[in-house]
Parts: sequence; structure tokens; C-alpha cells
Amino acid sequence: MSDNERFGPGAYLTPEEAKEFHKIFMSSFIGFTSIAIVAHALVWFWRPWF
Repeated sequence: MSDNERFGPGAYLTPEEAKEFHKIFMSSFIGFTSIAIVAHALVWFWRPWF
């Protein structure tokens, strides 16, 4: 398999590029989710909505 081989129609990333993208995407998603959880907890302590 060559380095330039792509998998499936419309696949524009090599497997290595896809792994790198996935790593960045997951770290960004976890960071965003963590911030959202903290923000919701702070608002809950300030003004509970239940």
C-alpha cells in the first residue's frame, strides 16, 4: 500500500492524516464538553432550574 492511497469514494485523507484529524477532533470535543459541564454546574449553583 502506498502512502497516497485513499480509502473509499470521497476519502481525501490518508489513514495517517485521518488518525491525526481524529486525535485533534477528540481532544477539542473533550475540552468543549468539559467547559460546558463546568458552565452548567456554575449556572446550576447560581440559579437551579428544577
